[in-house]
Amino acid sequence: MRDVTRQLTPGHPNWPGDEPYRLEPRLRISGGDAVNTVLIATSSHTGTHVDAPFHYDDAGLQLHEVPLSVWVGPCRVLSATGFDVVPASVLDGAGDLPERVLLYTGQPARWETFPTTFSALSPELIRALAERGVKLVGTDAPSVDPLTSKTLDAHMACKEAGVFILEGLDLDGVAPGAYELVCLPLPLWGGDGAPARVILR
Repeated sequence: MRDVTRQLTPGHPNWPGDEPYRLEPRLRISGGDAVNTVLIATSSHTGTHVDAPFHYDDAGLQLHEVPLSVWVGPCRVLSATGFDVVPASVLDGAGDLPERVLLYTGQPARWETFPTTFSALSPELIRALAERGVKLVGTDAPSVDPLTSKTLDAHMACKEAGVFILEGLDLDGVAPGAYELVCLPLPLWGGDGAPARVILR
């Protein structure tokens, strides 16, 4: 079993402009309270996270409306390194694919600073995945679209193709091949996305 979740630590790099991740002490045993508690504050798209369609489509499904079965089941990890934008050709020779495909684009296991350059996914790749029955695409990059994109072409291709999105995975050192994906996003009612704990078996 392999944990492919980016660990959330103080100062974890966030998408520029997003609420930074922080834990603020509240109740403290050392201060006379019965227990220790913290306030958690962060963006819904911090670290390893899922995008609900509502994130990029006002009429899209909110997180609580996405079936849990989307996030759990057979998956395939494919290597997709060396591209500014990952093309559909990375699927050449891949054979039959399960409903979930995760792409290793070369991101390191730990982000010391937020990666401003990373491999986005091409709309052609999204469409090719959908044509082969894929319902979920995952990436080790912080987004399926480039940092500066305003048109969100890959997100829009996912919208049109009915493909769900998992971003910010830690796939460093994970061998390409077949796995079982277990991705459990926080069950945020009305959410546009949520941090998730993700393992491969």
